[in-house]
Amino acid sequence: MTIAMTDRTEMAENDEPGSDEMFELLHEIVPEGYKGEIVGGAIHMAPQRGTHWEIIGEVFLQLKQHFGRRSRIMSDVRLDLPGDRNAFAPDLFKLSDDAEQDAKGRWRHQDVEFVLEVISQGTADNDYGKKKAAYAAGDVPVYVIADPYTGQCQVHTEPKDGEYRANRTLDFGDPIDLTDTVLGLSLTTQAFPRD
Repeated sequence: MTIAMTDRTEMAENDEPGSDEMFELLHEIVPEGYKGEIVGGAIHMAPQRGTHWEIIGEVFLQLKQHFGRRSRIMSDVRLDLPGDRNAFAPDLFKLSDDAEQDAKGRWRHQDVEFVLEVISQGTADNDYGKKKAAYAAGDVPVYVIADPYTGQCQVHTEPKDGEYRANRTLDFGDPIDLTDTVLGLSLTTQAFPRD
C-alpha cells in the first residue's frame, strides 16, 4: 500500500513519532492478511495464519466458557504498555471485570489479567523478548506464549520489578494450570495445532 507524500513529510518533521502517529500509519501500510503492531518504536508485521487463529480460538472459547459471555476478552486490539513506544495488538487478552477505557477509548494495561501471544516466525523474538519484558513491566499477571513450531507453551506469572519470577514450559497436550493465578482455571491445549 502507498503512503501519501504528506504522511512522509509529517513523519520527517517529527524526529520520533509517538505511538499514536505510528499506529495511524499502520492502518495505511499493513496489507490485508497481516497483523501490525509497534514494539519498542519499530513497526512489525506478520501474516495471519490459520494455525495461529485456531490456537487463539481455542483459548478464547475456554475463557468465555469459564468467565461468561459478558467477560471482556479482546483480540488484535491496541494495548499500550510501558517502554519506548509500545503499542501492541496482543493475539488475545482478558480484562478484569471492572476494567474501563481511558480518555482516548483504549484499554489500560493495568486492567489486563491475561495475555496470549502465538508465535509467528518473523516476530518470535519480540514475543519471547521485548513483549515479555513489557508485559512484566506492566504487571500483567499471566503471559502465555504458544509456539506451534516447537509444540510448546511458555507460561510466565508473578511479575515483579519488570520481570516474571515464575516460568514454565509445557508441551501442547499438557494442561496449563492457572488455578493459583487471578484466572483460577486450567486451559487445555490438546487441540492446539502445530506448524
